[in-house]
Amino acid sequence: MKARLAILAMVFCLAAAGQQITVQQLVRMVRSSIELSHKDGEVAKYLKRVKLTEKLDASTLEELAALGAGPKTLKELAKLARESASLPDPRPVEVRRKKPTVPPPSPAEQDRIINAVRDFALGYLKGLPDFICTQVTRRYADPSGMGFWRKIDTVTAKLTYFDQKEDYKVILVNNRPVNMTMDDVQGATSSGEFGTMMHEIFDPETDAAFQWERWGKLRGRICHVYNYFVRKEKSKWSISYEKKMRTIPAYRGLVYVDRDTEMVVRITLEALNIDPSFPVQEARTVLDYDFVNISGGEYMLPLKFEMRMRQGRFLVKNEVEFRLYRKFGAEAVISFDTPDSLPDEMFAEEPAEPKKP
Repeated sequence: MKARLAILAMVFCLAAAGQQITVQQLVRMVRSSIELSHKDGEVAKYLKRVKLTEKLDASTLEELAALGAGPKTLKELAKLARESASLPDPRPVEVRRKKPTVPPPSPAEQDRIINAVRDFALGYLKGLPDFICTQVTRRYADPSGMGFWRKIDTVTAKLTYFDQKEDYKVILVNNRPVNMTMDDVQGATSSGEFGTMMHEIFDPETDAAFQWERWGKLRGRICHVYNYFVRKEKSKWSISYEKKMRTIPAYRGLVYVDRDTEMVVRITLEALNIDPSFPVQEARTVLDYDFVNISGGEYMLPLKFEMRMRQGRFLVKNEVEFRLYRKFGAEAVISFDTPDSLPDEMFAEEPAEPKKP
């Protein structure tokens, strides 16, 4: 797979204080720190930088204490409770009613769907038109390993897809004009999202094992959700470190298939059993597709790609969006502004099952 992941050692300042979060986000963070056995003092240190947008009440403090939050953490939580006493009550968490269970497709139908998707995946690149689009990469890092993300930069590139080949030209970094290629960009980068990942998962030579897992719903579409696994000896997905070291791990993930069109609308990928001596210990990606109109034709094209990696406690995250698709040609006009981020709601999966026939 022509995908490159890299981590560059960075000097990253976390001095900026006052990160605003909701009570629900606070509870999630403290729960996670308890489960991961983070040191009490370190958790308390980061809580000093937190500002709540909602009231933290006594019952929530008791819940976190019962879960095992340390004394220093509880001291900072009590301080947050006092400081937030005049703020609005937390918004109630929506509880979705479980829908009646609908049985999965028959084994024969599951196999038929995978074969249909394989035909789609292997012919995908040939079916795409020549086009130009804007690729926006927002890069984040967190040395604490606790999900306190800080943005490093925003890289805006012109992506040209011509004759089934991708070409990238960086035009803006933090909205300042530049003239460079993606290879010139230091830090974590990726490429090959336009069908390479999907092609290699479904390539018969990869010998991926698929299993129907459940129904899902993305962007209003009912989906078949399959899990898959690729053995190390069959894998072509590589992870590189600072463009000097490279490893090819086994991997697994999920494939979301639109029930009505039998096209792929999401792929997830997680590296497995990475060599312990390799600097990157975790790597995972999520790639979302959606229909895009190009010169009157509807095509299923990448919408957003998210990549996460971990080196020790140091975390990196890239959020890559593909915007402003245009037909390739002299008349194609691409804005040199960086579009705003797509809303998170577009990528939230809803628990859903199709109606019984």
